[in-house]
Amino acid sequence: MQTRAAPTTATPLERFNAAPADEAAQTLLACLNSRAWAHRLAAHRPYPDLPALLAAADEAAYDLSPDDLTEALSAETLPTLPDDTYAAAHTALSAAHAAYESRFGHVFVISVDDLSADEALNHVLAAIRSRLNNDLDEERLVAAEELRHLARGRLISTLRGAGNCATSH
Repeated sequence: MQTRAAPTTATPLERFNAAPADEAAQTLLACLNSRAWAHRLAAHRPYPDLPALLAAADEAAYDLSPDDLTEALSAETLPTLPDDTYAAAHTALSAAHAAYESRFGHVFVISVDDLSADEALNHVLAAIRSRLNNDLDEERLVAAEELRHLARGRLISTLRGAGNCATSH
């Protein structure tokens, strides 16, 4: 009697590596909306493992030009607050976001992936207040670093099969 091997299912990384360049770039753009970053990463496939892709993503993020950074920031949205956050926190955060956008010309970006919902609110409020004191060049560096963290978390989520990059803040 002949036994059949169980069919193997491609991992998300294997599917990403094998995808047409346009499809791979779209996946990457959902993680960080920089065409230069996405095309650079797509062009260097295949990646042997997720850590190799993450290292390449970090390197590409560090190389973002000012225009690439502006492109990436333009697609970001504000971090979402837990539904049970009290109204005063929403008001304080809305005012802080408005002040930030007025000062820097783009949405406030911050990675809160490793924080609980309770910690995230306090972290975001403290960070936005602190970062409002930055000069424009300093804040662009901080925002670029936060985008790198966001992109990394979104890549991990997507390529481990946990969902769409664009949903992680």
